[in-house]
Amino acid sequence: MTATMSQVVVQPVRTRRERKEFLQLPWQLHQNDPNWIPPLRREQAELVGYKHHAFYDAAESQSFLARRNGRVVGRILGIVNHAYNEMYTEHRGFFGFFESINDVEVAQALFEAVRDWLAERNLTRLRGPVNPSMNYECGMLVEGFDSPPTFMMTYNPEYYPQLLEACGFTKAQDLLAYFGHIDQMPEIDGKLGRIAEQVAERFEVTIRPMDRRNFVKDVELFLKLYNGSMVLTWDYVPISPSEMKFLAGSLKYLLIPELAMVANCEGKQAGVVLCIPDYNTRIKQIDGKLFPFGFVRLLRNKRAIPRVRVVAINVLPEFQRLGLGLVLLRGLLPAALANGIREAEFSWVFESNEMARMGLEKGGATVYKRYRIYDAPE
Repeated sequence: MTATMSQVVVQPVRTRRERKEFLQLPWQLHQNDPNWIPPLRREQAELVGYKHHAFYDAAESQSFLARRNGRVVGRILGIVNHAYNEMYTEHRGFFGFFESINDVEVAQALFEAVRDWLAERNLTRLRGPVNPSMNYECGMLVEGFDSPPTFMMTYNPEYYPQLLEACGFTKAQDLLAYFGHIDQMPEIDGKLGRIAEQVAERFEVTIRPMDRRNFVKDVELFLKLYNGSMVLTWDYVPISPSEMKFLAGSLKYLLIPELAMVANCEGKQAGVVLCIPDYNTRIKQIDGKLFPFGFVRLLRNKRAIPRVRVVAINVLPEFQRLGLGLVLLRGLLPAALANGIREAEFSWVFESNEMARMGLEKGGATVYKRYRIYDAPE
């Protein structure tokens, strides 16, 4: 299958050389952008499907390269998430890992190739970007181009949303990133500390950090609680057991145990808060290369990183609206201070999640980046 438009030729990636070109393209397009963070090279190969990743136990993908006069000018990944379509009884495909020069013809040709590939599989709708699902990097940056992203958040030039909109894509959902500074904490504790204490007392809430002695087991518990808390969330597909085990193997190296906490309510596991240091400055220093020594440079002295990304503040549905998220956040404060944390990004939060937004905004956090999931015209 080959899609052409003007002098743009889009072809499926087949060879080892083409895979290398696909993975290398972001460096060609963005290496002079001071806010761009290179991806971890091995992880990208896994997430695209070039190396084993548990996501593809229930999914398939096809990568494409766009060329003009023989030069690579764009790329895209078509994704079939079988678990999604079974859960939502839809005929929807996804796209991810989109990169392009500032040229609408290139973008149109890439999307045409993906839609043709999906049509062969009886999939008539297209949504994205997801890299390769909502459980990983997702969304296109549409506001907040003046600073680098935090760990595991996307970044793209300002013209990318314009390309998608010129191709007829429309907003499906926005994802928000909130910023908070440690200097706000005394005020937050004064405002909300008493409420948190009352919630903890009334509902017999206790919190504990991750157990160092049972680290992998606790990481799996965190992911199970995350799964359970997200069941009513827009477009969410639970992480499969094999994928959970795969992710747990990665997270055990990245986490600081005391910055990940479980809440028990009336004796039952009820929620989780999970923070990950913002490794992006170090990833830029090693240029995304974990081997031979990048892995050591990335993870050495994690507590020296002054910024964290709060990835999850999740509470199981039966315990929501009790204020457990507030108790979890307040419980993080001593650990954050002890680890020298100065800044935090809370991301991502659905624009439609009014409860989560209200809690963060009451605490003084402000929206500073916005990401968008798009739907293609039908």
